[in-house]
Amino acid sequence: MHANAERVAKALRERGATGEIVELPEPAPTAQAAAEQLGCAVGAIANSLVFDADGAPLLVLTSGAHRVDTSRVAALVGARKVRRATPEFVRQATGQPIGGVAPLGHPAPIRTLVDVWLDKHDVVWAAGGHPHTVFPTSYEELVRITGGDPADVGVDE
Repeated sequence: MHANAERVAKALRERGATGEIVELPEPAPTAQAAAEQLGCAVGAIANSLVFDADGAPLLVLTSGAHRVDTSRVAALVGARKVRRATPEFVRQATGQPIGGVAPLGHPAPIRTLVDVWLDKHDVVWAAGGHPHTVFPTSYEELVRITGGDPADVGVDE
């Protein structure tokens, strides 16, 4: 298993999570790719999106079926501007590559918002620190293990 995935697996065990890291045969850099390999709804994939919120990292765990409203997120966290982070910013904040960012196992805690839309699914799949890895969890467990705040982060459609 990749070193990043091992760090995530350790963090999962330390937080008493029920799911274990699953290695996928193909990379899953998008929610659609992960859902296809797992045979689940795209909405059950917890995208780990890192944003630059006034210079600080912000992790938004959003349903793969949901687009993030950065203006709404900025208001939620009290930031003047929230924008997608560069790959370098993501790597520095998480120690993980885009397409495999896990909701935990980072060098330091990152403020986290957890999309309430994920609560529509009994099983939620999150990245395991590498584009080939994921783990199953529940919405409640995801909020608990990340210390995240439940939030409506999506674009109104």
